Parts: sequence; structure tokens; C-alpha cells
Amino acid sequence: MKRVLDTDIYALTDAGLSRGRSVIEVADAMLRAGIRVLQYREKERKAGVMLDECLQLRRMTREAGCTFIVNDHVDIALLVDADGVHVGQEDLPVEAVRQLVGPDRIIGLSTHSPEQCRDAIARGADYIGVGPIFATKTKKDVCAPVGLEYLDYVVQNHDIPHVAIGGIKLHNAGEVVRRGARCCALVSEIVGAEDIGDMVARLRRAMAV
Repeated sequence: MKRVLDTDIYALTDAGLSRGRSVIEVADAMLRAGIRVLQYREKERKAGVMLDECLQLRRMTREAGCTFIVNDHVDIALLVDADGVHVGQEDLPVEAVRQLVGPDRIIGLSTHSPEQCRDAIARGADYIGVGPIFATKTKKDVCAPVGLEYLDYVVQNHDIPHVAIGGIKLHNAGEVVRRGARCCALVSEIVGAEDIGDMVARLRRAMAV
């Protein structure tokens, strides 16, 4: 049975924001802090490097009981036996990804509007990204923030598992949870923290509203 977003924090990798630490080192700290969903999202890596890192992360996440998602790269997700893949609106459509990964792997799709949410459900996505909630500089090609109103729409109208993403930090994570988000994605706030374990603990306290 698929485990889809059975956690409060959805963590993503980003080597460029990791204070000079390796993806593996940062992931190890996140797993030791109890992260249960980890997405590998590295936009500037060569394919061979991504494969090597994902092979290591697959072993680590399996040992930790953590769901492992690969961003964009369906081929690498299959090669390392990841639990799933996350795609954007301009990537391969969900139906094509499903043909490649089969029925048992998780497919997540980024959405930015009610129309895209409804389309994701119709296409068979297992979960959706809802955002960017706030302005973010983590992604170079990010769209304008959609605000908490889109999160309100998803929470009030659909049962599909969803993760709120985009500009979520320690100071506003509680607000996002109060609006109904059960799972929040964070990048820079975690990978850029000097003490990752302490930051995860502080985030969880802030989100326990």
C-alpha cells in the first residue's frame, strides 16, 4: 500500500543552500531528526552524479523508513527504486509518468490554481504540491506566490493528499498549519540551518497548533 505524505514535514535537498555540506551529509542529519518524506531536488547536477547520490539516499531512506521521492527524473527514480517521483506542470504529464513507473509508485504534481488541482485529480496524481504559498527564491523558475487562499480552496474542497510549499519558514509554518495544511515542504529553512536537528524540532513545535 502506498504511503502518501504520512508526515508533517516534507523535506527537500538543495546543495546550493546547504552551507557547503554534501547532499548526503544533510540528508543524514534530516533522517536522524526524524524526517519521513525526503525529495531529491537538484537542478544543477549531471545525471551520473544524481544517480550516485540517489543510490546512496535510497539506501539511507530505506534503512530509516523514510519515503524517498525523486524530482523530475523518472529514469533515476526507476533506477534507484525510489518510492515515487514529483513532476511540475511543464514536465511529463501524470499519465505518461504512470505508464513508466507503474501503479504502485507515488506520483506528485505541483499545482498553482484550483483548475490545476482538479486536473491533477482527474489525471490520477497521488498527491499535489500547493503553492508557492509565499514568495520564494529557492527555485529559479518559480511562479508568483498563490497565497493562502489557494490552500484554503484545496483544504475545503478536495480530499487528495497535499503538501503546502513555497517560502514556508519557522515564523510562518504555524499559520500554514492553522489554515488546514497537514504537511509542509521546506527547503532552505532546513538544509541551510547550522543545526538541522534543532531546526526540525523547532519547526515541529511551531506546527503543533
